[in-house]
Amino acid sequence: MLEPVGSVAVRTFEARRAGAPGEVRSLSVYDEELPDGQFYDPDAEYEPDPEYAATLAPDAARQRRERVGPTGRPLPYFPIPGPLNEHGPAQIVAMCNQKGGVGKTTSTINLGAALAEYGRRVLLVDFDPQGALSVGLGVNPMELDLTVYNLLMERGMAADEVLLKTAVPGMDLLPSNIDLSAAEVQLVSEVARESTLQRALKPLLPDYDYIIIDCQPSLGLLTVNALTAAHRVIVPLECEFFALRGVALLTETIEKVRERLNSELQLDGILATMYDSRTVHSREVLARVVEAFDDHVYHTVIGRTVRFPETTVAGEPITTYASNSVGAAAYRQLAREVLARCHAE
Repeated sequence: MLEPVGSVAVRTFEARRAGAPGEVRSLSVYDEELPDGQFYDPDAEYEPDPEYAATLAPDAARQRRERVGPTGRPLPYFPIPGPLNEHGPAQIVAMCNQKGGVGKTTSTINLGAALAEYGRRVLLVDFDPQGALSVGLGVNPMELDLTVYNLLMERGMAADEVLLKTAVPGMDLLPSNIDLSAAEVQLVSEVARESTLQRALKPLLPDYDYIIIDCQPSLGLLTVNALTAAHRVIVPLECEFFALRGVALLTETIEKVRERLNSELQLDGILATMYDSRTVHSREVLARVVEAFDDHVYHTVIGRTVRFPETTVAGEPITTYASNSVGAAAYRQLAREVLARCHAE
């Protein structure tokens, strides 16, 4: 079970020292970095916050016994996926929410990096004119000659001319910058304008297992393009009331795109981000989301941690910047859950 960083109560889990099989040491989840040879195990037993546990189960013992997660539902075990013998065709995932600041870019980078760790070939598409995804991977958008804008708007432009390799093995990037904002205006007069991105990504499908699109915080033509190209939608949702209000409008847009443009599109899941179990507000918002969307809410919950802003400055995913941190463990578990959902269908 994932536990957010910074909780008032002291939580511990049991970890065995490397090289000392019989010795057990209690480690605090406060430790952003664990000692060498030790890794945070989201499935390990721990003593939960009594106040939070009371909102999930009648007693802490039952919570541990039934493995109740932060969403209040029994937490399944998501197995570590095995290697692939061949790659493709890719599943296209749109990371979408019309509200900004909810963790779309952070989740795109770190989910992609975690999937790449598990041997999947991943392509990240920066589809936001702000270029935050590119910046988060150490690319300066203003120094780019070719971006996803050129791929969309210029006939004969090959994706290989725009693709950039990232520092993460198995993960590539289609970068973006402010030029992409012009595409929304220019596409209005195009035939089948909603399918422009889909046509651009089609030649890349055999080369990757997952293509993750970081959408801009709006429901404009660029976002509709992303939804038309995608097979699945992940909705990062900050555990805050104003973020909750816009989900109904987003799900309505997803339904319209499925009916009119892309019959394969489905809501894969709602991902709770910036969760803080210390606040009643966070717990209430998460409970309301689960009540409204039930199984569409991921069991994995991303807690607040100071490591995420630091990774943006460093220009790399948390899985490499702070490999042993609780944030890295959260996105690895999310990757396992995403893979488990795909295989279950």
